[in-house]
Amino acid sequence: MAFPSAIRPSPSVPDLSREEWVEMRLTHTFMRYARPALHSALVLIVVMVLILYQHVDPVGLGLWAAAAVIVTLARYRVIGIYQRTLVGVSGPPLRAFMARYSWTWPVSAVVWGSSMFVYFLKAPVYDQFLCMVVLVGMAGFAVGTFSSSLACFKGYVNGLGISVVAALVYQLVLERGLPSTFNTYGMVALVLIYWSVILISGQRFHEVQRVNLELQFDNSELIKSLTETNRAALEAVEIKNRFVASAAHDLRQPVHALGLYADWLATEPEFVEQIAPKIVRSTKAVNDLFNSLFDLAGLESDTLRVHLQEVDLVGLIQDLEAQYTPFARERNLRLRTRAAPCKVRSDPVLLQRLVGNLLSNALRNTFRGGVLLALRRRGGVPCIEIWDTGVGIAKEHQKVIFQEFYRVPLQGTEEGFGLGLAIVSRLSEAMGHPVGMSSRSGKGSVFWVELRES
Repeated sequence: MAFPSAIRPSPSVPDLSREEWVEMRLTHTFMRYARPALHSALVLIVVMVLILYQHVDPVGLGLWAAAAVIVTLARYRVIGIYQRTLVGVSGPPLRAFMARYSWTWPVSAVVWGSSMFVYFLKAPVYDQFLCMVVLVGMAGFAVGTFSSSLACFKGYVNGLGISVVAALVYQLVLERGLPSTFNTYGMVALVLIYWSVILISGQRFHEVQRVNLELQFDNSELIKSLTETNRAALEAVEIKNRFVASAAHDLRQPVHALGLYADWLATEPEFVEQIAPKIVRSTKAVNDLFNSLFDLAGLESDTLRVHLQEVDLVGLIQDLEAQYTPFARERNLRLRTRAAPCKVRSDPVLLQRLVGNLLSNALRNTFRGGVLLALRRRGGVPCIEIWDTGVGIAKEHQKVIFQEFYRVPLQGTEEGFGLGLAIVSRLSEAMGHPVGMSSRSGKGSVFWVELRES
């Protein structure tokens, strides 16, 4: 009786629940031990025929041996089907296979138990003893080989027990008409006791195997969780390093410029009219960076609360048009809007922030033509779309533009801090509004926000 070797959850079935994975591994363990048991069965058939052929009815022995060989070959066929089609498979196909073919184990046990009809009280005592030892050994062997599948194990042991008891009763009472002596009852009682012991042992061994596999699954899940945690920690360190380097780089230029302008103003105060606007622009750049950093930090803290309610998209788009039209005119761009009446369920403040960041990003990176802010449907889902005729984004940059401080390395793009789309990503995740984009380098881009109708 041996425990199955340690098995780790297969990476090919990552979506299985704990119970499904354990059942799959138990079934595969059962089938792995089934073939060696059949090899032993074939040998034992030959052994029993050699022991009995001179002492019992040859017709009865021949019929029993033929039945034993047939059922053994049937089990070989079942195992062959499993090995060709179901190794590594889980779920309904495996359960259907076991439901279809599990009957072969109890039928096999009944055939083996019925050997008692052939030799009990007919063969010499010593030969009877040897044949009974075979049956006792097969019942004990079932604990280690068949208990992985509790249904097959119980079917096998019960089939063996019922057929043996039936043979005892038939030979002792019905055929020979022997009185119900103490020896008669004692023999039947001994079989029943051993039968019960085998069933209890198999049940407990099955439970031990199940617990062992559950621990393996839990350990694997723990390792997976620790790996993910470690990966997230490494990513956090990488983001922090990028954050520090990028923030230092973005702060250095305006702060350095402020120092130069201040020194210039101190030495030549008569140029105050020329210096003051430069100081204002440098100060504004520093303030914009800090405001973006505070916005991003606020979105990552626990203070962000989403208040879902009915939102009129026409009104929201009109507000954005009024807010960003002056900025578009400053850049000699045309900001157009297009919207039909539509109400969705969202947070109006956060949604306006999200779309505003996309709109601001489009205007900053467009130098001729214009930007379209529109409400359309994609696959029946209402979406806010922002189209621009700007520089576009190459495919190799499209997967990382939502990271903090990432800026597309193109000539002619407006200097920024690379935080606008990172804020969009945080707001999209918080509200459950997926953001998509499509772009062609030099041709422009379109970003869209998927919404839910109220």
